[in-house]
Amino acid sequence: MILFPAIDLKNGEAVRLQQGDIARATVFNRDPADQAQAFAQQGFAYLHLVDLDGAFAGKPMNAAAVERILAAVKIPVQLGGGIRDRATIDGWLGKGVERVIIGTAAVRDPALVIEAARGHPGRIAVGLDARDGKVAVEGWATTSELTALDIARRFEDAGVAAIIYTDVARDGMLKGLNLDATIALADKISIPVIASGGLASIDDVRALLEPRAQKLRGAIAGRALYDGRLDAAAAIALLRSAKPTV
Repeated sequence: MILFPAIDLKNGEAVRLQQGDIARATVFNRDPADQAQAFAQQGFAYLHLVDLDGAFAGKPMNAAAVERILAAVKIPVQLGGGIRDRATIDGWLGKGVERVIIGTAAVRDPALVIEAARGHPGRIAVGLDARDGKVAVEGWATTSELTALDIARRFEDAGVAAIIYTDVARDGMLKGLNLDATIALADKISIPVIASGGLASIDDVRALLEPRAQKLRGAIAGRALYDGRLDAAAAIALLRSAKPTV
C-alpha cells in the first residue's frame, strides 16, 4: 500500500483546489521542488504530480516546475495533467517521470492509452475522476456520460499500471476517501486501483488497511498533509507496520 503525497501545480506553484475548481486554489508552497524535497525527506516513497493548468489547456503548462522537481528528488514521480498525445507521453518518460497519468485522452482516445501502455509497460496509468458517478474530463470542467467502470474496462489486458480513481466532490474537502465506490471499482477490474479525493486523517489511512480494501494499490493525500491534519510520519509508520496482503 503506497501513500502518494500530491503536488498540484498552478502557475509554477504548489496549490490545492477544492472540488477541482481552479478558482478555489490555495497556494501552499511557491517552490514545488522544495515541497517535493520535504515529502521525500519525510519518508514518502513516491510523488503524485498534477499539472492543473495543463489539464485545462490540454498540453503541459508547468514543465519547468516538473523538471525542477525531477532534478530535486530521487524517489519516483507520477505525473498527470495535459498529457494527451504520444509525443508528450514519450517526452515525460524520457525526462525521468516514472509513470504518466492519462485522463481526458482515456475517454476521448482510448487507443492512445493502449498503444502507450504496450510501448511503455508498467508506466502508464489512467486517471478517472468521477462526479455523481460519471467521469469528468478537461480539468473536470466537462462531465461525460461514461462511468469509471465503463472506461476502466476498455483497458483490461492492455498493460495499464494503475487506475487512479478520484471522487471530485470530495477532492480537497477533507471529507474522507470514498472507499465504497473505489473498492467497488477495484472488485470489478483486474487493474490495480489507487484511491484519491478527500483523504482527511489517519483514520482514512487505517481504513486502507481493512480487509475489504486489500485490492487497492494505494491512496493520494493532499490538503490533509499540507494543513497538518495528517501526520506524515504516523501515516508512513502505520503503513509500514501493516502485514502485506497477497
